[in-house]
This record gives sequence, C-alpha cells and structure tokens, in this order.
Amino acid sequence: MAVAQCPASCGELIQGWIMGSEKLVSCPVDWYSTVEVSTGSPLADERPLSRAMVNRLLEHWDYPAYLSQDIRVSIHSTIPIAKGMASSTADIAATAVATAQHLGHQLDESTLAQLCVSLEPTDSTVFQQLTLFDHNDASTQIPCDAQPALDLLVLESPQTLRTADYHRIPRQAGLHAGAPALKRAWEKVQEACAEQNPYRMGEAATLSAIASQMLLPKPDFDALLSLVEECGLYGVNVAHSGSVVGLMLDRQRHDVDYVKWLLARNRLTEHWPEQHLLRMVSGGVKRQ
Repeated sequence: MAVAQCPASCGELIQGWIMGSEKLVSCPVDWYSTVEVSTGSPLADERPLSRAMVNRLLEHWDYPAYLSQDIRVSIHSTIPIAKGMASSTADIAATAVATAQHLGHQLDESTLAQLCVSLEPTDSTVFQQLTLFDHNDASTQIPCDAQPALDLLVLESPQTLRTADYHRIPRQAGLHAGAPALKRAWEKVQEACAEQNPYRMGEAATLSAIASQMLLPKPDFDALLSLVEECGLYGVNVAHSGSVVGLMLDRQRHDVDYVKWLLARNRLTEHWPEQHLLRMVSGGVKRQ
C-alpha cells in the first residue's frame, strides 16, 4: 500500500491578475487529505477526479489502461468541499503521489502540478514553498522564500461554490481593475517571506481580499476589516472562488477567544457559524 497526504488551503493569500494572467498563492493549513492506493478493485463510492488522476498517470507512463481496474483508491478527508479550501486539489494531488509510489515511480512538483491542472484548476498547495502559480495551465511557478509563522482562525460558511462554476462567472473586467492592487500584494508576499514578517503577509492578503470584493463579495466584509483592526490581527484572507475567510493571527499573541466573542457579538457568526483554529504550514504532498 502507498500512502500520501496533501494539505488543505484557507482560501488564497492572494489571487488576481498578476503579470498578464490570473494567478494565485494558496494558504496551506494543517488539515489534510490522506490517500491510500493499493491493489484491488475500485471502490463503488470513489471520487471521480481521483480515478481520472489514476488514469492520467497510467497514460503518462505508457501503462495499459486496463490496469486502472486493479488499483484501489481510498480517500480519508474531512476537508470541507466546495468552500474554497482546496479539498479537490488535496485529493487528486495525494492520489497522484500515492499512485506513482504504488507503480514504482516518483513525481517532481512541477510534473505533479501539470498533471493536476490537466484535470481542473489547481491550488498551489501542491508546492512545498509558497508559490505564485497559474492555476489554469501551470505555466507560472515562482517559489517564495520560507514563509513567516502564523495561524488562521478559519471562518466556515454553509455556502458552497464549485471551482468550475466560479470560473464560468464573467470576471475579466474585475480582474483587470484589481491588477494594480494585486501587483502590490504580490510584492508584499515576497517581502513577508524575505523578512519573516507576518504583518506584511497580512497586508498582502488583505489587499487581495479587498480586490476580490469586486468579483465574489463576502458578506459584512467591512465588519471583518474593523474586527481585524480592533484586535490588531495581521490581516484577513479569503477564498477567492469559495466562501471561507481566514483571520490571520498568532494564537500566542492574540486573544482568540475574544476574537470569537466579537464575531458572535457582531453577528458575523450568522455568515460563518463554524470556526477552526489552524496553523499555516508548508505545502507539498508527503509520502507516508
């Protein structure tokens, strides 16, 4: 049996029109999809994209297609689906690495990214380092220095939006309007990593979140910004193609219970009734 694990993402640190196309930097957090690949017949309830990845890998290495029927994929994940937490990327990326190991191969990150985008738009959680990534065709893969340490209070909404549906929304005008802000945001992400500065990372994410309001607005967003300022948090990041929001903080420095109390007092929990305190972690798929 081969086992691999890929983290979820709390939306994106930044996403928008950067250097001539839409790109993103995901925000990997310590919530994982674990995939086991073994010899056996496919499970009846398997996820279609994971099977598609198995078939893509067989084609990639010139195996006969019928071998797919002797490969079993078991996914263990509680990552919320269709909320902007990269659940699908986590599933298919971990499936790819576990399947490769099962077949006696290895995948480098760039090849993994290419395989994933051949199935659907992909989050940059497939890379160990924070990476500016063209999530549609993998043509841009620019890694950052080591990321600063920070936590996220992830605000989960009951609202769902599948990535494919988001990409059908007319967005070009909004993307181009936000380009100057995203240029600054990308510069700040690089500075944050070079300086190990979580406040700079928060500034970058907040700039991108504000620009995203033109494309997929979050409810009571101004109230969230006020809460960030009142509590001296690093910033706010959002799922640009989903409903989750992340309050960027340090659980040792900031009073998380007070932040939660303010969310309830300001009735923001009506939009985001579930909260999860998570660490931002390194991305990349790890073999077990």
